[in-house]
Amino acid sequence: MGETIAYPKKILMVAGDVSGDLHAANLIRAMKTLQPQTHITAIGGRLMKQQADLFLFDLAAQGATGFIEPLKKLPLWLKLLKQIRCFLESQKPDALIVVDFYGFNRQVLRLAKEFNIPAYYYVTPQVWASRQYRAKKLAHLTKKMFVIYPFEPEFHQQFGGNAVFRGNPLLDIMPLPAQAAPVTDNPAQKAWKLGLLPGSRGGEISRLTPVFYQTFKEVLKQFPNTQAYLFALPDADEKQFLSLLGETPHPNFHIVKDKNYALRSQMDYLLACSGTATLENALLGVPMLVAYKMFWPTYQIAKMIIKVKHISLVNILSRKEVVKEFIQHDANAQTLSAETCRMFACPQLLAEQREELLKLRASLGEKGVAQRVAQEILQEMDLHKKYAVK
Repeated sequence: MGETIAYPKKILMVAGDVSGDLHAANLIRAMKTLQPQTHITAIGGRLMKQQADLFLFDLAAQGATGFIEPLKKLPLWLKLLKQIRCFLESQKPDALIVVDFYGFNRQVLRLAKEFNIPAYYYVTPQVWASRQYRAKKLAHLTKKMFVIYPFEPEFHQQFGGNAVFRGNPLLDIMPLPAQAAPVTDNPAQKAWKLGLLPGSRGGEISRLTPVFYQTFKEVLKQFPNTQAYLFALPDADEKQFLSLLGETPHPNFHIVKDKNYALRSQMDYLLACSGTATLENALLGVPMLVAYKMFWPTYQIAKMIIKVKHISLVNILSRKEVVKEFIQHDANAQTLSAETCRMFACPQLLAEQREELLKLRASLGEKGVAQRVAQEILQEMDLHKKYAVK
C-alpha cells in the first residue's frame, strides 16, 4: 500500500463556550505537536487564540445558553455565519472540527456540508438527554463524532452516526484526587472549606451567586468557622460577584481564581451549578450538591423536552442519585444550607459520597484523550489525501 506521508493541513476549529474553548485549545496543541505544519484557524475563546495560527472571533465571550437567551445573539450569529461561509468558500480548509455548542455549530456543519468539507465533532452535545432527533442530523453532517461518555457510541449508532469514545477530555486537565481529609470528632468547631461554583455564564452567575452566598451565611449559624470560597474564572471581574451579594462580604468569604484545580481539590464540600463543573468535582473526588436556576421560560420548555431523570452529569452517569439536586424554586438558601449542614454534621456521609465519585472517574478512560483524537483525525486526513491523489 505504501507509506502514508503527512501533508500540510488547513483546519477550521469552532468552539462557543468556556469549556469548549479549553478542550479545543488542548486539541490544537496536540495536533501541532504531532504535525507542526498544520495550520489552524480558530473561532472560540482566549485559550484557542493562544494556540491557533489565525483567530477570527471570540465566540466564547458571548456565552448564551437555554432556549430563549440565544435569540438575543441572533444578529451577531448571522453575521459570523456569513463570515464563516466566506472563509470556507475562499480558503477551502481540509477539515472542520466543531466543539460542543450545538445551536451555532449545527449551522457551521451545514456550511461545511455545502462545500463538501469533512467535519468532525469533538465533545458531542448531549442530544441523548433531550431532543434526540438531533442525533440523526449530526450523523448526516459529520464524518466522525468523538463522544465523551462510554454509553454514547451505542446511542448514536441507532441514528446512523459514526461515534467513538476515546476517553473524557477532562482527564487531560484534572489532577489526581487529593488525599481524603481525616474524619473530625468535632464537626461543629471545624473550619470547613465550602466551595461556591455559580457557573461561568452571566445568567447562571446572577441567579446563583446570591443564593450560594446566603446559603453560606445560613451554614455559619451551625458551623461558625466555615470558610467560603467563590471560584471565578481567571478573567472574571470580581466586582460583578461582589455587587450580587447585597452587602459587605463576610470576613470568611473569599473570591478566588483557582489554577489547576489546586484549591478546589481541597474543599470539603461544594455548591455547584449543574454542568461540566459537577463532573470536574467528581474527578477530584470532592462531595457536592447541585443547584440550577434557569430563566423561567427556559425552565418551562426544558421540563417538556428533557428525557433524563437527573440534571447533573454525576447522577446521569452513575444512573442513581449520588449527589442531591435542587432545581429552580428548590434552589434556595434554606434547602441548600440544610443539606450542607447535614453533610457537615455527619462527615461519614462526605466520605461515602467521595467513594462513589471516584468510582465514576474510573469509568471515563485515561489521560491522553486530546492526543489520541488529534492523531486519529490527522491520520484519517492523510489517508483521505493519499487515496484521493491515487
